[in-house]
Amino acid sequence: MTDVVLDIKQWGNNLGVRLPAAVAREAHLKAHQSVRLTVVDGQIIITPIINKSLTLEQRLAAFDPKRHGGEVMMAQEKLGAEQW
Repeated sequence: MTDVVLDIKQWGNNLGVRLPAAVAREAHLKAHQSVRLTVVDGQIIITPIINKSLTLEQRLAAFDPKRHGGEVMMAQEKLGAEQW
């Protein structure tokens, strides 16, 4: 078990803690990985979120044209060597 004492720093309007490499390595955390923070009896628990690859059907089901800007490619004319 890795045990360290860290200082909490101001980060904009939030507070932040930098995790030492040894702690991240032991917890199997990577940069840009999502985690869930939970407070239980005044203690903070950080739980890694394992991203599972989505199937094509799941990705298409999550597609919202209003949110994602409509059609992926709306063109009235040929843009390349397409054969229509």
